Amino acid sequence: MKQWLPSFMIAIIVSLVVRTYIVEAMVVPSGSMIPTIRIHDRIVVEKVMPVTEIHHGDIIVFYPPVKIEGAKRLVKRLIGMPGDIIEIKDGTLYRNNEKVIEPYVKEPMNYTYGPVSVPENEYFFLGDNRNDSFDSHAWDVPFVERKDLIGKVILNIPTHYLYQ
Repeated sequence: MKQWLPSFMIAIIVSLVVRTYIVEAMVVPSGSMIPTIRIHDRIVVEKVMPVTEIHHGDIIVFYPPVKIEGAKRLVKRLIGMPGDIIEIKDGTLYRNNEKVIEPYVKEPMNYTYGPVSVPENEYFFLGDNRNDSFDSHAWDVPFVERKDLIGKVILNIPTHYLYQ
């Protein structure tokens, strides 16, 4: 028994380091990213991404800039990066005065927003289920600071695959 103890302890330490700093599996509790990510889907989040390697359209996990009951972390799509001007009108997203083609959005937006300019070191996020997503367009503080980004979603495992 004593011979297994060092190996067991190393395995626990490695698993904690990997989960804390490198990659983590999470369950999505809400429908704000439908149809891309559904309620109870499992996602894998890469946590070592340098901020320079995220792009418009990436799905990111982050700490929200506002208190949301029952939500310590959120999963949303990156819409605006520092310096971008974001506007929503006539059901369409515009970034820097150009229409953004978004095939992943559930339906056209039924609200208007902006224009707003994304500050330095901050980001603007929207859910794919735009009309039923508590995101940057609805928060009192619409931007997420760089320090609050946790990681980029690199894998989505739909729930229906897990229970067949």
